Amino acid sequence: MSVDLVELLALAQAAVDAVGPGLAAPDSRLDLRIDTKSSPTDMVTAMDRWAEETIVGVLLDARPDDGLLGEEGADKASETGVVWVIDPIDGTTNFIRDLPGFSVSIAARIDGVDSVGVVHDLVRSERFSAMIGSGAFCNGEALHVSEPVDLARAVLGTGFNYQPAVRSEQAKLIAELLPEIADIRRFGGAALDCCSVACGRLDAYYEVGVQDWDIAAGGLLVREAGGRILDQRPDGPFVCGSATIFDELLGRLGLVD
Repeated sequence: MSVDLVELLALAQAAVDAVGPGLAAPDSRLDLRIDTKSSPTDMVTAMDRWAEETIVGVLLDARPDDGLLGEEGADKASETGVVWVIDPIDGTTNFIRDLPGFSVSIAARIDGVDSVGVVHDLVRSERFSAMIGSGAFCNGEALHVSEPVDLARAVLGTGFNYQPAVRSEQAKLIAELLPEIADIRRFGGAALDCCSVACGRLDAYYEVGVQDWDIAAGGLLVREAGGRILDQRPDGPFVCGSATIFDELLGRLGLVD
């Protein structure tokens, strides 16, 4: 079945527009009703659930036969080959604490390939978007990954798994890597970390434990901005970054592309 990518991108944008004002409103944190999921640090709020329900409503009103895969439970088989991969608030901890670094992330996966992606940074009013084969953009401006000359000049983004044992191993690896690079940043949202790679603010991003909804849209943005990706999930890491230092980084991490 033929699918119009421009139509899907416009629909993803409309779904983001449906929840953006509510998430950005001054009273959005007044009644969060915080629960936990896989661990005490893996939190979900009433706003996460509201945002996912609203996004799903917009998408299925327009395309009722599409599939769904959402962080907060949206799960529907596709009759069209299109599956919407949704993270209603990526970086929920940041949202709860009124910190920057949270976003809305929506991707359209067509026959298993992430083909359309939108990530909206509500704090900075930056909308990242991409269609497969058509480049990556932020507020309409074309993006390209950075081109550091070597790993020693690279700034790496990372995050930490919700499980304490995995976090401990990640911390050991970061401690070993830190002397080899310029610096490390930890912002708290995988989708925006990928976008930061796509626009050259970060040179690479590494994390263990990310899920499809965390990196579906952001990973597409990295690819369309000229970056490279290594995805060894579910047990291994997700890595994305500039092509100029990617192989060297994988070597330092003990990984093979």
